[in-house]
Amino acid sequence: MSGPHATWTSRAGFLFATIGFSVGLGNIWRFPWLAGENGGGAFVAVYLVCVAFVALPIVMAELLIGRRGGLTPAATMRKVALAEGRSPKWAIGGWIAILSVFMIGTFYGVIGGWTLAYFWNAISGQLQGVDAASAQALFDALLASPAMLIFWMLLFLLINILIVERGLQKGVERASSILMPLLFAMLLGLCLFALVSGDAVAGLSFLFVPDFSAITANTWLVALGQAFFSVGVGMAAMMLYGAFLPKSVRIPGTAAIVVAADTLVALLAGIAIFPFLFAQGLEPAQGPGLVFVVMPVALQASGFASVALAAFFALLSVAALTSMMSFFEMGAAWGEENGVKRRTMVWGGGVATAVVGLLTVFSLNHAADFHPLGFVPGFEGKTMFDTIDWLSSNLGLTIAGLISALFAGWVMAKDSTAEELGLDPASLAFRGWRFLLRWPVPLTIVALIAGALFGLGETTA
Repeated sequence: MSGPHATWTSRAGFLFATIGFSVGLGNIWRFPWLAGENGGGAFVAVYLVCVAFVALPIVMAELLIGRRGGLTPAATMRKVALAEGRSPKWAIGGWIAILSVFMIGTFYGVIGGWTLAYFWNAISGQLQGVDAASAQALFDALLASPAMLIFWMLLFLLINILIVERGLQKGVERASSILMPLLFAMLLGLCLFALVSGDAVAGLSFLFVPDFSAITANTWLVALGQAFFSVGVGMAAMMLYGAFLPKSVRIPGTAAIVVAADTLVALLAGIAIFPFLFAQGLEPAQGPGLVFVVMPVALQASGFASVALAAFFALLSVAALTSMMSFFEMGAAWGEENGVKRRTMVWGGGVATAVVGLLTVFSLNHAADFHPLGFVPGFEGKTMFDTIDWLSSNLGLTIAGLISALFAGWVMAKDSTAEELGLDPASLAFRGWRFLLRWPVPLTIVALIAGALFGLGETTA
């Protein structure tokens, strides 16, 4: 089975693009503050288990489904389901993923704009000499200005559009092949700088010495939700990128490399951040403002504050950019299947993302007191941004991930999945993967969904 799309020019190109999708704000912005709020090493230990035994099997499943169908996610699931003699209604899994990705993209674009704004602040000297109060005031001023938020959001979206409209190989693959090595180089440099200039012992102990008594059911739910968000489970991009994957590339090893690289970046981000925090006596449990408020303060005493801050926010901008490109590629690929020009789809997607992104922009200032689902228990205090985030990240991704697991584990025949994975159906590796996908993974995801529904957002902080 194959589709109408171009393929990656090389396995390395695919890996750079797929790792670029996985490695984003979830690793460098979200992971450190969740680790800071959930016990450091205890959270990291649980997170690694969730990545290995839940996220990795689903990544393999989404890649093989995508390559089997060769189309965009909904069309792929419909095509494969029909080929397996099953209902085409399984395509709903692809549509849920696509809708979730679009909604995530609308606020991801706003936060991506923050990274560009802070990179500008760093290179223009506005972060030089800030203390806790002035750093908080600077961040609050950005959020309070719709004009500034819109400007930086539009600039971030424009950069993405200009890359993706060039095509899969000349746009996404080429940009990823440049940006991902740059991201790793900057991150490693910041890690070395943090270990030399910060409190390495305290930072590493906090991150890697777990207090298992601190692990609760909520720790598992938060860690699993972060694994989904960070690796990109349920976002359909793995399925889409799998559709471009040549048969010569083995999926199990490739998936393992992508997930390992994503996890490594999250851990390196922690190494780059926590030694500075402890050196300054700052509290790691700072919430979402950890990167934008605390890091400018933490880096002041480093001796090279301007350079370090510019490098850090350049790193954050690159991470945001490589993830967002896949969101636009989804629309472009759908256009190719339906006779719509790539340029039209990419620019149209950009306009739609910007328009819906205004809901997030205004929920940070003028509409901060508007709670669209305030009549629903648990949503009384949620803004438009909070609501979009919860419905897409907490609910949409987990449902889409569940459907992917059920589809590969129960809908597709054993021989079909073994063929795509390049594994012997009787091998321990294949039987282990299929068992995880058929039983433990779906049951774990159902627990996550139940926790999200009954906790109403508490599970992902």
